[in-house]
Amino acid sequence: MSAAGPAPSAPGPSGAGTSGAGTSTLGGLAGSVRPTPLTRANPLATLLGGLVIAAALLLTVDVVSAGVALALELCLLPLAGLAPRALLVRLLPVLLASVPAGLVTAVIGRDAGEVLLGAGPLTVTEGSLALGVAIILRVLAVGIPGVALLVATDPTDLADGLAQRLHLPHRFVLGGLAGLRLAGLLVVEWRTLALARRARGLGDARGPLAGTRVVAGQVLALLVIALRRATRLALAMEARGFGVPGAGRTWARASTFAPRDAGVVAVCAGVAGLATAAALAAGTWAPVLG
Repeated sequence: MSAAGPAPSAPGPSGAGTSGAGTSTLGGLAGSVRPTPLTRANPLATLLGGLVIAAALLLTVDVVSAGVALALELCLLPLAGLAPRALLVRLLPVLLASVPAGLVTAVIGRDAGEVLLGAGPLTVTEGSLALGVAIILRVLAVGIPGVALLVATDPTDLADGLAQRLHLPHRFVLGGLAGLRLAGLLVVEWRTLALARRARGLGDARGPLAGTRVVAGQVLALLVIALRRATRLALAMEARGFGVPGAGRTWARASTFAPRDAGVVAVCAGVAGLATAAALAAGTWAPVLG
């Protein structure tokens, strides 16, 4: 965190990676992330590495580049520091989102080659099927490293890096940090609201329409609770000197960028480069804007 005033900052490094065991992460996995070279790296390095991979994959839609990138990412996945079961649970939304995206692309994508399946105006051809498979692999290759890096990143380390290394406005950084710290409370509040409504006899919804009304009511109540908490937090932070115009801002921990962090970026760049090179060698690299 930070403190207002001209006092010198403490010498403890933030970029040494404090997101190991016993700390809170963006994925709410306090105490369940084991220390690895990736979790000990500066969060800016992991963020930059993830952006490099995503940029390389978003430039093209082909099976080879996405497949090679996905295979390399699966080999590096243990570095996320999570147990296989915990990692699978958090990757499940990406897995579930990739299949519908591929199916829709295969049905409504551009037809090319022999027709494999047809139902009226909807057809699946060899070309559209290959495009659908490429979309599935692409979603997985972009989403898996993003989720793995997200759940293993300490938000305080990330805030230190954004403010000290990238020199983003401290009001924006500290406000985002406070929001990330409180994001996990939304899940707790949702469960509490559900139990309270059930105790009052309002949670027994029968039918889709009634269920929709129940969920809408809980969403509205959760929104009101979140706004009230955000208002109290903003007043408390302002009373402690956060956001004072012209005030010097010091940080409790210095964010450093060590050779290990450069290695993380280099590995991610290598994954992107190998995936692109494989697609170019196979002749399947197809630029999106081409």
